[in-house]
Amino acid sequence: MKLKLRSAEVTISYLFICLTALCIILGAFQNYLYCLLAVILHETGHLILICLLGGPPDKIKISLFEITVSDSRRQQRSVFQNFLIIFFGPFANFICFIFLYLLYLIFSSEIFLSLAFANISVCLFNLLPVLSLDGGQMLYLLLSRRFSDAASEKAVNIITFIFIFPLAALGFLLLFNSRYNFSLLLICIYLILSLIMKNNRYY
Repeated sequence: MKLKLRSAEVTISYLFICLTALCIILGAFQNYLYCLLAVILHETGHLILICLLGGPPDKIKISLFEITVSDSRRQQRSVFQNFLIIFFGPFANFICFIFLYLLYLIFSSEIFLSLAFANISVCLFNLLPVLSLDGGQMLYLLLSRRFSDAASEKAVNIITFIFIFPLAALGFLLLFNSRYNFSLLLICIYLILSLIMKNNRYY
C-alpha cells in the first residue's frame, strides 16, 4: 500500500498490516501499540534531523521487520551530520522515557510505565553495535574517520557477528531452560533477518 506524504513516498507492507490484525485477534494489541509508538517516535527523531539538514527523505517504507528511510542526500552531508541523524532516533526515545517515567512517578499510572519501558527498550536495542541498527551505523561512521571505508565495514561486520552468535546461543539456552521464553531468540532472528534485508547498506 502506497501513500504520499508531501514529497516523500510512503509504502506500508501488507505483512505489517497482517501482523497488526493478528495482534488484535490474539489480544496483544496494547503491548504491540506501545512498541509501535516507540518505534514511530524513534523514526520521527531521524526524520526531524533529516529535514533540518537538507530536506525531507525520498521514501519511507514500513515493513514487517523495520521502518526504512531512503535519504539520497546522506552522501552530501558531513560525517558529523549523518552521525547526528542516526543518534537522534535513540535520543528521542530516551527523552520520551524520562518524560513518561516522571509522569508515572507523579500519577502512578501503569500506562505511563509501559510506554516508558517500550521507549527505553527501543532506545537500548537500537544502540547495539550491530550493522543493521543505529549503534552499528554510528560505530561505522566513527571508525571511518580514522580508517578506510573497507576497513571500517570489515570491523563492524566482525563486531556484528561476534555480538549476534553468543546472543543467539543465550537465546537457545533460555528457551531450553524455560521451555517458553523465546523472546531473546526472536530478537536474534530479527537481527539476522534485518541484516539480510539491509544487504550491508550503511545509513
